[in-house]
Formats: sequence, C-alpha cells, structure tokens
Amino acid sequence: MKSIIVSLTTALIVIMGIGLMGSGEESASKEEPSSSEAAPEAAKPKAGPEQYINPIPLPDYLELAGEEVPLHDWDVRERLDKEILSNTYWHSNTIRILKLANRYFPMIERILAEQGVHDDMKFVSLVESGLTNNSMSGAGAKGPWQFMTAAAKQFGLEVANSSNYNEVDERYNWEKSTEAAAKYLKNEYNSLNNWTLAAAAYNAGHGRIKGSLTKQLADNYYDLYLTTETARYVFRILAMKEIYNNQEKYGFFLDSSEKYHPIDTKNIEVTEIKDIPAYAKSLGISYKTFKLLNPWLRTTKLTKRRSGKKYLVKVPY
Repeated sequence: MKSIIVSLTTALIVIMGIGLMGSGEESASKEEPSSSEAAPEAAKPKAGPEQYINPIPLPDYLELAGEEVPLHDWDVRERLDKEILSNTYWHSNTIRILKLANRYFPMIERILAEQGVHDDMKFVSLVESGLTNNSMSGAGAKGPWQFMTAAAKQFGLEVANSSNYNEVDERYNWEKSTEAAAKYLKNEYNSLNNWTLAAAAYNAGHGRIKGSLTKQLADNYYDLYLTTETARYVFRILAMKEIYNNQEKYGFFLDSSEKYHPIDTKNIEVTEIKDIPAYAKSLGISYKTFKLLNPWLRTTKLTKRRSGKKYLVKVPY
C-alpha cells in the first residue's frame, strides 16, 4: 500500500513538472520571437544622420573688372552656380587658396596697378595655379601664371634652355612672371577692349577668342560657344572673386593668424653663384630656404652670363 502511494506521488510530481515546463515555453514564445522571425527586424538599416547641405543663393549682381555679368541668362547663371558650388564645398582647396591669397595678393595688386591692369585680374593667377609657384600643366605651362615657353619669351622672361645651362626659368619668379602676365593681359585688353575677353584670351589664346567672335557673330564672352575649359574659365574667376570677397557668406571663417603672411625678404644682386648650397650656408640659411625663396634657379649653380646680366636673389630679411 505504501509503495502504491509513493508511486502515485512521484507520478503527480512528474506530471506537474511537465505542465510547468510547457507553460514556461509558451510564455517564452510569446515574449521572444524565434530567430527566424526576428531576422527581418534586425536586418533593417538604421537611419543615418540628417544632413543640412543647402544650395547657395547666387548674387543678384556680379561684375568682372567693372563689366556686368548677364545673370538674366539661364546658361550664365547655371555655369556660375556650378563653379560657386564646386569651390564652396571643396573646402580644403578653397581654404588653402584663401590662406595663400593673403601672402601673394598684395604683391600682385601692386604690380597690376603699376602696369595699368584692373585689380580683378589677380584672380587669373589664382585660377591658373591655385597660387602655387611650382605648378606645371600637362601642356608644359609653368609657374604661378602658367606661361608656355613662347609666351614667356615674348613678354621678357628668361626660360631654362641649353643656352643658359638650364639654370634659370623666370616663369617661377613671382615678381617677374606677374609683370609679364600684366603686360599680356594689358595687350589683350587693348586689342579686345574688354577685360572679360582678355581673361578668356589668357586661357585660350588671342587668335582663338578673336576668331570665335568673328565666326559666331558675337561681341562678348558670354555669348560664345567655346571648349569646356575656356567656357568654364571666366566663371571660375568669377566664383573665386565672389567667395574671396564674401568669405563668411560662403562659410569660410579665417582669422588673420590662420592665413599665410608675406615673407620678409631682401634682395641681393648677383652675376653668378658657383655653388648655391655653399652660398646659402655662407648667408646663414639652409639650401632649402634659399630654393623656396628663389625657385626660378633650377640647378645648384648660376653661371656668369657673357652679357653681364645681373639677377636679384631673395634671402630672409
């Protein structure tokens, strides 16, 4: 009798345990979906951060060298819009150019004024080279104003060649190349009677711009159908002028301490330098410093010219 009671008790306990387990699994199944059911929810991508990149309103009025830009023309507006957007949101490049402009524009402005060239033409160098002295194009144009060999010689620059032992290339001389560029632009203005066309001719050449005006029966740059590079060229100048003159409007906030300042130098007149590294050391400066200040000297020496030509080299003041 006792054994029967024990057996019944054990059976009841087992049955109750199975019931509890069943109810626990049912509860768990209600609270936590199976992995196959949860997968679609887990696979949903999380929402990314919101972006606030706004289009930039174009100015109501714009001019280059006192010549109005026809912003009522839809093509003109869209081409200008493209260049302003490109340079506003190309942050690293535009910030660097604004910093460099603080160093080089005072010198460029002075030389342009001396040559009777409109101040806005300083943006030609900015667009040509990004105000980088050692810039060189695939076509062989060199220096901050991107002179080709023939044009450089035409406007009085000495270019490295076998006759001068490849030692001197004044396309890399900031002052001399700026003077040459000013003469080039003034010649184009005197011929075309328009600074905007003069800037376009600086890029495409006088013959191409003059010929395009004649063939297309046009009298201004904005009505010309040109190659992509020249069609963009003046608009790049306009965009950089607009951004430079209204930096905070376009989101650029540079303190004076963050800009690159002109380097204080003095000139030394020389007719030859037999060993530039040794010469730099005798002046108490490194060869690197001397070369950075005088990039137009292309080798490690300057041979005396039969003509007796004299050169000015820059050293820290």
